[in-house]
Amino acid sequence: MTDQRKTLPASYYTNREIYHAELENLFCRMWICAGRSERIANPGDYFLCEVAGESLIVTCDGDTIRAFYNVCRHRGTQLCVEAEGHFGGPIRCPYHGWSYGLDGRLVGAPHMDERAFRREQYPLHAVQAEEWDGYVFVNLAPASQPLAVQLSALPGKFAPWGMRDLRIYKRIGYEVKANWKLIVLNYNECLHCPLLHPALNRITDYLSGTNDPPEGNYIGGSMELRDGAQTMSVDGQLRRDYLPGLDQDQRRRVFYYAVYPNLLLSLHPDYVMAHMLWPQAVDRTRVVCEWYFHPHEMAKADFVADDAVEFWDRTNQEDWAISELAQKGISSRAYVPGPYSPREGLPSAFDQWILGRERRTDTLSPVPADLTHGEG
Repeated sequence: MTDQRKTLPASYYTNREIYHAELENLFCRMWICAGRSERIANPGDYFLCEVAGESLIVTCDGDTIRAFYNVCRHRGTQLCVEAEGHFGGPIRCPYHGWSYGLDGRLVGAPHMDERAFRREQYPLHAVQAEEWDGYVFVNLAPASQPLAVQLSALPGKFAPWGMRDLRIYKRIGYEVKANWKLIVLNYNECLHCPLLHPALNRITDYLSGTNDPPEGNYIGGSMELRDGAQTMSVDGQLRRDYLPGLDQDQRRRVFYYAVYPNLLLSLHPDYVMAHMLWPQAVDRTRVVCEWYFHPHEMAKADFVADDAVEFWDRTNQEDWAISELAQKGISSRAYVPGPYSPREGLPSAFDQWILGRERRTDTLSPVPADLTHGEG
């Protein structure tokens, strides 16, 4: 008889020390999806993202994506407060006017004694940044493997959807009173769909499709559209052309993948949806959901997309509500780990990944506080 896997102990969802260890060992050491590169399409465009409490500036310097800690090298003031915008010139500190080029070099330092002061010693603290298929990833670790190593087989697997060519139609932010892992767990199974998602259950068969064998840094699989349904929308009817790279089988399925630790990708026949998870506290997560469509479709006079947005916004809120109930129940003294069913292989695999990362990072030292890797 094989051992039956059970859910994780309550401490993994309620203990602040475990939560902060996850921030340090996962969110500060892995490649994190920061957002779409189309938000920084032009040199000087920028947006802010917050990773483990650290504010980062993500910008574009010509053809190069850059990311920096949002911290002036003079007296530590945050440089940017707006969530996104455009640098018409240097990145300038609002306090004493120190200014930086888009490559992070210090180019202006008023009132400093230039005989003893060396500008080249005070660039912005840099963060590693790379792009994959239209998504910007950042990594706070002083040194790490390239993004391609973490992504493994995903670039080839998702190539037919041409995500780099798609464009944002809508972005909605949600504040969920639940641990970030509960959101990942909920995303990776649909046994709850008949009870919680009647609209979704009318369009896809919750017992259909196949799951990929769990990989090192992602899990996922597909579900089949029911007869008569063409896409995931309010009524399941197709109002846009299929994405051009998909074959007949891909047009009849929806693919769901969790790319650890913070990107949930939902690939549909005619659009792509992404959730980015930003842990705020042990029992609170900000979730940013975005919908992407092909620009040729968006340029049509009769283009509509709210049928897909409305459908998923409703489904999202159903998921957030049950995740919050799960957080409340797990926080009870009555909670003890329960058994996974044979159809809950992906949530169980995610738990094992969490435990495996915990074992691997026990001997790692924290990211250096002085961030000397950011200096020239």
